[in-house]
Amino acid sequence: MAVLSWDDIGAHFYETGLDHGVLYPLTAGAYTPGVVWNGLVSVSESPSGAEPTPLYADNIKYLTLTSLEEFAATLEAFTYPNEFAILDGSVEVADGAIIGQQIRGTFGLVYRTRVGNDSEGDAHGYKLHLLYGLRAAPSERAYQTVNDNPEAITFSWELSSTPVPVAGHQPTSYVIVDSRTADPTALAALEAVLFGTVADDAELPTPDEVITLLSA
Repeated sequence: MAVLSWDDIGAHFYETGLDHGVLYPLTAGAYTPGVVWNGLVSVSESPSGAEPTPLYADNIKYLTLTSLEEFAATLEAFTYPNEFAILDGSVEVADGAIIGQQIRGTFGLVYRTRVGNDSEGDAHGYKLHLLYGLRAAPSERAYQTVNDNPEAITFSWELSSTPVPVAGHQPTSYVIVDSRTADPTALAALEAVLFGTVADDAELPTPDEVITLLSA
C-alpha cells in the first residue's frame, strides 16, 4: 500500500510549445515523403462526438449509447510549404499564376509539443502528434496596411479528418507518442522514419506500423 502525496518535486507537469511540423500529402492512396512545415503558430485540437444517447425501457433507463468521436483541429501558421497549396485548393496554371477553389487533397501531419516540469523545465520531455486523413478548409484572411505597429498575417485552416484502421481497435485519426514512456531506441527509430535520414526520405507510418516500431 502507498500513501498519496501531492506536489512532489518534479511532479508539476505542463505542456507547451509547438515545433517540428511535417506535412505528408496523400497521393494515390499513399502518403508521399514528408516536407518541413516552418512557421507553425498553433494547432487547436477540437474533438467532437462521443455524446451519450440514453434509451429507456421498463420505466427505467435501459442503457446509454455513445456516438463515435471525430477529430478536428484549427491550424494557424505564418506560412506553409509549397506542397500544401494544392491541398488547400490552389493550382498553379502558369508560371506565377495560381487559381483557387479547386479540389482539396488529403494529407497527414506531424508536430511536436514539449512536456515540462518544475525541476527540468521544458527539457523534461516531449510528445509527437501524428495526424491522419486530414482535409483543410480555409478561414478568413485579413490584409491590412503597414503602419507604425506592423504585424505579419497568419494563415488559418479548419482541419477535418477521416480515421484510418488500427488492428484490434477502433479506427483513429490521431496518435500521440510520449518520449517519457517510449523506449528510447524505439523512439529514435520512429523519428528516423518520421523525419528522414541521410539515406531515406521522411515517411508517415500507419498507426499499426507505429505500434510495431515502438513494441520492437
